[in-house]
Amino acid sequence: MGALSHLRVLDLSRVLAGPWCAQNLADLGADVIKVERPVAGDDTRHWGPPFVKDAQGKDTAESAYFVCINRNKRSITVDISKPEGQDIIRQLAQESDIVIENYKVGDLAKYGLDYESLKKLKSDLIYCSITGFGQNGPYANRPGYDFIIQGMGGFMSVTGEAEDFPGASPQKAGVAIADIFTGMYASTAILAAVAHRDQTGQGQYIDMALLDTQIAVMANISSAYLCSDQVPSRYGNASPIIVPYQTFPSSDGWIIVAVGNDGQFKQFVTAGGEAHLADNPLYVTNPLRVENRKLLIPLLEEMTRHKTKLEWIALLEAAKVPCGPINNFEEVFNNEQVKARGVQIEVSHPTAGSMKLVGSPMRLSETPVEVRMAPPTLGQHTQEILLERLKLDPEAIVALQAKGVI
Repeated sequence: MGALSHLRVLDLSRVLAGPWCAQNLADLGADVIKVERPVAGDDTRHWGPPFVKDAQGKDTAESAYFVCINRNKRSITVDISKPEGQDIIRQLAQESDIVIENYKVGDLAKYGLDYESLKKLKSDLIYCSITGFGQNGPYANRPGYDFIIQGMGGFMSVTGEAEDFPGASPQKAGVAIADIFTGMYASTAILAAVAHRDQTGQGQYIDMALLDTQIAVMANISSAYLCSDQVPSRYGNASPIIVPYQTFPSSDGWIIVAVGNDGQFKQFVTAGGEAHLADNPLYVTNPLRVENRKLLIPLLEEMTRHKTKLEWIALLEAAKVPCGPINNFEEVFNNEQVKARGVQIEVSHPTAGSMKLVGSPMRLSETPVEVRMAPPTLGQHTQEILLERLKLDPEAIVALQAKGVI
């Protein structure tokens, strides 16, 4: 039994931030019901290719995007624009501990499915809303997309090649970090609300915004600005405050070298046959190396080009200098450490047969994460949920199907 197996979650969210949050709770044992639109379902079901392939190598209807954020959930299709659909959601909410939604501000109030409406039916309900800009402020009604939030929240201003590099421009992250971090913060906030409810019997409302989260996770970058009033700039793969702490070219690719102190710098240049650099008065301490990076880095790049990636990693690991390769995803999943940790998992799926997924990174000794269910097909559990939770008889379910409610 998972640590959260006593909790029921009604997931009204779509795309990434909300489903990521709900999947975290599901991985920890919560019973999560994912509500989707009839016929169309969650938008991400159609975000492909790639799509998961069946045993014959043919594409299924399950996109790679959708399956990465919806394991351990049951899917029910409900049209919330219809009164009967709204009634189903209200009844499911009364049977739930937590509701998660990411509709535009005010949208669910039109259907009587907002927090103020549902808490009248269940006073201890925990209700989490996830939007781009939060429930108040001049931007509250704007749609929030991760790419835009990465720009507005400062991330892109410090990401990309250094500003003096020819052709340099701001860059977004390769994955939707604002969405994912918001989902992670939402998971934490929900668990805090559960602890509060367990102690007091009170539910509460949680207002999560992508922009708030993006600024928060800028961490030392945001703090550096607030402490200095100096606007941070882009340094590419280099650190603005540690040198050398960046990528370097080898004879057959790139490596990462993360020198954290003066001793490691000496070990690094000694391994490369350039020990004299450690004694150069321009480079003996990190502040001096930061000040003189434009002189030092070309010398280090010339040094690193004379050995292969594997040669450098072997040398630097032996010298206790932090380093690593830049792996593509074939190399990632073939890595011996990744295999030893069981990061890749396989689950049975009703249309794909066997499906490869990335497992949860949470490792708990007493209540381990368990993959109980593959990501669901659209509406896979509609009848099961209506029978189990709402005690509807088969004739009532058929009537709802005929009206297009489910």
